[in-house]
Amino acid sequence: MNPQPTGVVAPVKIRIADDLRMKIERGDLVPGELLPTLQELQHAYDCSSTSARAAINLLKEQGLITGGRGKAMMVRTPRSKVCRSSERHQHEKDLVLESEAVRASTGVAETDMGSKIEDLAFNPEYRTITPPPALAAALGIRPETPVLQRVYEMRDRQDNRRLSWSISYIPIPLIESNPRLRDSANEPWPGGTQHQLSTVGIEVMRIVDQVSAVMPTTADAHEWRLDNGVPMLRVRRISYDASDRVVEISDADFPADRTELSFTTVLKKW
Repeated sequence: MNPQPTGVVAPVKIRIADDLRMKIERGDLVPGELLPTLQELQHAYDCSSTSARAAINLLKEQGLITGGRGKAMMVRTPRSKVCRSSERHQHEKDLVLESEAVRASTGVAETDMGSKIEDLAFNPEYRTITPPPALAAALGIRPETPVLQRVYEMRDRQDNRRLSWSISYIPIPLIESNPRLRDSANEPWPGGTQHQLSTVGIEVMRIVDQVSAVMPTTADAHEWRLDNGVPMLRVRRISYDASDRVVEISDADFPADRTELSFTTVLKKW
């Protein structure tokens, strides 16, 4: 990395923030190391407390430092990341053909978090909705078609912080032949959605992942325990069957500082 200052004639708050940022990028200031105090910055840059505090706020907005509210400001320690690879979709499909014991032993808790489901607070919520126009269009159904909405959330049992969250939509006519699929008491379902769909004769043949980014609300930041400046990744997963019919849409949120997205594209030989 070759740290670069902001390319303008900068006010003092930008100069202070740039100097500290470049020290962090060069490794002169390492994760966990304390930053100069406001008084030290005022003295070093011959500036007001307002300018020094504004520089610190800029660094917080960039997600480079953490602290405040009585805690000393320090260089932010990068969080460990979970890699979400597109190869997981084939793995989940392969699980459909395995025994229930095998399917029950592998899920999001194990693959993404290295934990057992019993170590986490897992909260599934099911309800039947009338889809809004945009969702009905995305599912390729008539607006009056009922849809099963499923919200999945996992929390840390110790501090109650949110660890995962997603919302799924399945047209109810697709799953009417198996009433168990509409009852959240059957969660966590061994093998997940692909196995659930297989019980009504649906084989998922194609999955599209659409990724976007949004800044979190204050409520999101609290639920996920996010540091300032950390955006959320929003992944929409669209599952298609052999007739290219949309059979499920799932939206999941992931904190950008602890998520890595990996997409594998198989290319056909000429």
